[in-house]
Amino acid sequence: MDAQPLYDLSPLARMMLMGVVLALGPLAWIWMRNRQAAPAQRMAALTVLTLFLTFDLVLFGAFTRLTDSGLGCPDWPGCYGQASPLGAHAEISAAQSAQPTGPVTHRKAWIEMIHRYLATGVGVLILTLTAASWMLHRRGGTLAVSPWWPTLTLVWVCLQGAFGALTVTMKLFPAIVTLHLIGGLVLLALLCVQAARFRQAQRDEAPALVDGGRRVLLWVTTAAVTLQIALGGWVSTNYAVLACRDFPQCQGSWWPQMDFLSGFEIWRHLGMTGSGEGIPFAALTAIHYTHRLWAYVVLALMALLAWRLWRDPALARPARWVAALAAWQFGTGLSNVVFDWPLAAAVSHTGGAAALVVVLTWALANSRVDGTQADTRDVTLREARA
Repeated sequence: MDAQPLYDLSPLARMMLMGVVLALGPLAWIWMRNRQAAPAQRMAALTVLTLFLTFDLVLFGAFTRLTDSGLGCPDWPGCYGQASPLGAHAEISAAQSAQPTGPVTHRKAWIEMIHRYLATGVGVLILTLTAASWMLHRRGGTLAVSPWWPTLTLVWVCLQGAFGALTVTMKLFPAIVTLHLIGGLVLLALLCVQAARFRQAQRDEAPALVDGGRRVLLWVTTAAVTLQIALGGWVSTNYAVLACRDFPQCQGSWWPQMDFLSGFEIWRHLGMTGSGEGIPFAALTAIHYTHRLWAYVVLALMALLAWRLWRDPALARPARWVAALAAWQFGTGLSNVVFDWPLAAAVSHTGGAAALVVVLTWALANSRVDGTQADTRDVTLREARA
């Protein structure tokens, strides 16, 4: 059998058509529910729906990775040059017969292709948002969101597609897979900012005024969570979850043997060091334990942030979400360790991380520093110096 090329663009038109068909459902639903609404309201509804479907796509991407289906179709964008596993039945059957538990099976091929179909559908929705935004802008319509926001989102989703292709063609290269996960969460944040702006315009609300300390804490927590998500992606893509099977210790020690140099060597193939040798277990331990240690810092920041935001009525709801998601992430993360990485807990852990990105982005978009307080402090300092 001839080797299958990594890139085969022959099914690209059919893949794009599948994305259009999938996007027609949400678009028709938005149009039916908002027939009498103003264009800006329809745009707001479409943005929120696209955000929701992108969240679902991130979850299904985690499911694809965690079921080892990332190479269910070893080429891109189709499956053995076909637009669906149905057309590649013979090739998949041959691969499955050669390796019954290998990377290519009928089940894994369908999971991988469904993920690609969903990603294409989300891409069509973002393309629709971008085109509609520019059309309204050129007609002189008033929008709460600059058309450059959906344009940036469109560019980013195209970049995500490129990383999705590299995930397959570079055979689950850990750095690429981790960047693909982070890129999906950045996509959520971009859509969340736009949804928040539309909501403020619809309700004629201004961002909540907060003091500088809370705003800084919100940014610091967001940065810490982002780093933790990147570390979590690195744990998952290197299959280092079970390097520590006990809690709170690891391998019966508070500081087990670890190889940080090999563990955090970024540019290397899966299961290998940069020199081509098998990655040592101590490196997997370092990857896991670093994620666990940083989790303590992140949980403390989230607890402090929830307490500080709770005292502000305008941000009490995000505070409750932050507190609840902190507990959720702790519970699902612990379940991954003590229950040997069950699929439901692993997907839920990724879902909690995605939800945190949405909540923290929403809180940032719906708050700003109270300039009057800063002015008052400046006046007080000047009077004190006088």
